[in-house]
Amino acid sequence: MKLPGRRAGFFMISAASACAMGFALYAQYVLRLDPCPLCILQRVAVISIGLLALLAGLHDARGWGFRVWSALVVVAGLAGLGVSGRQLWLQSLPPDQVPQCGPGLDYLLQTMPFSHALGKVLMGSGECAVVDWRFMGMAMPFWVAVFFVLVIAFVGLQQRYIRRSHNW
Repeated sequence: MKLPGRRAGFFMISAASACAMGFALYAQYVLRLDPCPLCILQRVAVISIGLLALLAGLHDARGWGFRVWSALVVVAGLAGLGVSGRQLWLQSLPPDQVPQCGPGLDYLLQTMPFSHALGKVLMGSGECAVVDWRFMGMAMPFWVAVFFVLVIAFVGLQQRYIRRSHNW
């Protein structure tokens, strides 16, 4: 199987992230699906992956530099995957076990330190358990999780392919 080179691979990841964010904005402004706090954190992860991949493609590092850029993209993907998993778990809870809706993300960030606000957001609230949209029977956090898994897998395959071909 032939994979794109280092640079093209990172640019592909960056383009995929831009497409994912384009759909997120379409869902928000055209479909009128307001993002919950966990959705916003998933967007941050998608944007982080896109920016890191873009910078990695522009840098065109070889050897350890390529590994470091790859690791940064994977870490952002794992963080996003964790948030997606948390939201999917909240959405799977029976209605009587769903946490109460909390204050909005803007309010939390204005009234408490970032680390405390992030902790509250990651705990989730009732609004994060609502499923407003489905595609092929699966909620949006599932598809975002698929995106993260695909990015992580692609980076892993690219690492393996380039290491085998000694194309540093």
